[in-house]
Amino acid sequence: MTTTSPTQVGSPSAMPEPDTGGVLSGPYRALTLGIVSVVLLLAFEATAVNTAMPVAARQLHGLGLYAFAFSGYFTTTLFALVVSGQWCDRRGPLAPLFTGIAVFGAGLVTAGTAASMWLFVAGRAIQGLGGGLVIVALYVVVGRAFPERLRPSVFAAFSAAWVLPSILGPLISGAVTQHLGWRWVFLAVPVLILLPLAVMGPALRRSERARKQSRDRLDPQPYDRGRTVGAAMAALGAGLLQYAGQRRDAVGLLLAVAGAALLGPAVVRLLPAGTLRAARGLPTVILLRGVAAGAFFAAEAFVPLMMVTQRGLSPTLAGLTLTPGGLAWALGSWLQGRPGAEKHRDALIRLGFVLTAVAIAGAALVLVPAAPTWTAAVAWAVGGVGMGLAVASISVLMMKLSTPEETGANSAALQLSDALGNVLLIGLAGVLFAALGGGSLAAAQSGPTPVAPFAVIFLVMTGVALVGAAVSGRTSVRPAART
Repeated sequence: MTTTSPTQVGSPSAMPEPDTGGVLSGPYRALTLGIVSVVLLLAFEATAVNTAMPVAARQLHGLGLYAFAFSGYFTTTLFALVVSGQWCDRRGPLAPLFTGIAVFGAGLVTAGTAASMWLFVAGRAIQGLGGGLVIVALYVVVGRAFPERLRPSVFAAFSAAWVLPSILGPLISGAVTQHLGWRWVFLAVPVLILLPLAVMGPALRRSERARKQSRDRLDPQPYDRGRTVGAAMAALGAGLLQYAGQRRDAVGLLLAVAGAALLGPAVVRLLPAGTLRAARGLPTVILLRGVAAGAFFAAEAFVPLMMVTQRGLSPTLAGLTLTPGGLAWALGSWLQGRPGAEKHRDALIRLGFVLTAVAIAGAALVLVPAAPTWTAAVAWAVGGVGMGLAVASISVLMMKLSTPEETGANSAALQLSDALGNVLLIGLAGVLFAALGGGSLAAAQSGPTPVAPFAVIFLVMTGVALVGAAVSGRTSVRPAART
């Protein structure tokens, strides 16, 4: 993967590009509806899990492993993302997409039938494998089937697909959790898998046939065994680091050293050269995706738990705290896709990170008894706008700085950075939560969790978001570097 000139990107898409029209016009309509339906499925699952997780963790006597239920998903995603990127570049996105959807459904069933917290975490890990296959395949579909001028609108549609789940997801999940049990939140979702399979199958096959018949078809990329091994090392290393953080003893120290030894070299190999030092252009774009996702979702994972344990809200109301964030995310993504936004990408990303930092700090105000409970919901709406601006703009820049034949690999790198940011920062949040006494007290249900674990987590993630804002100016490529 190398940083490329924008003039090298933008070869004609496999599908004919009309002079006018949007993502719902002519040859793009069926495919747009199909891929958005997949995002809709993932969105319903994510919002449902956030709402049901505090209850599930308590009933499985595993609140000390609360963060593992989130980070376990992203740990296996690290491996699946690289596999999917290579699979897409060699064979196209069809097989990894449908395989990923099936594996994702199997993970939901495993989590929904779990008899212990560790088995529940295993189910979430299986979901991560499926999710990693799916998300890279979707990005490759966008890169291959849509012209550059329509890609911001497609990514805006991805964000818009979170609107309905953001509104109804917490309500449905909360009601199911309270009246039928948290298990049905997971066991009912696989039924929705049938919809995207039916909608997108024919459209995607037509798109792939058109690409293969076109003069602009791409040669299959060679299989890189080293990348697959590196992905496995990264996932194993991340898992060891998380487990070591939970132990906090001599054995944990040894596991942490082993995890770092596996993770460090793997990350250097899997991400574009210069990513870890924020080199200008594509490396910084890839890095910022992980910073944004890690800071925001590490804080978000603990918002419902904070509302349940500190303010005594029901699972439904605690989940609804996150609803404004999903709606505002779609708004932010729509704003970055408006005409004229392209020349302000750097500024939009910086603004997105600043708003995210403000939101995380604002949500922590709920820990102050005098602050109203709706403070967190308002703060998360601000953060949603910020994430919509930043994440969609980062995705657009990644496509712009990638040649067509690198789309799969760079899409995988972008999602790998996302997953890595989530794994490391959610894992860090879990370690802080357990170390400061949150897990043990809550697991025993002996009273509300102390304020300190939440306060420290939100403070750290605010700082991470501010670091992202400081680095965001390096996403642009200097003119001399483009020649």
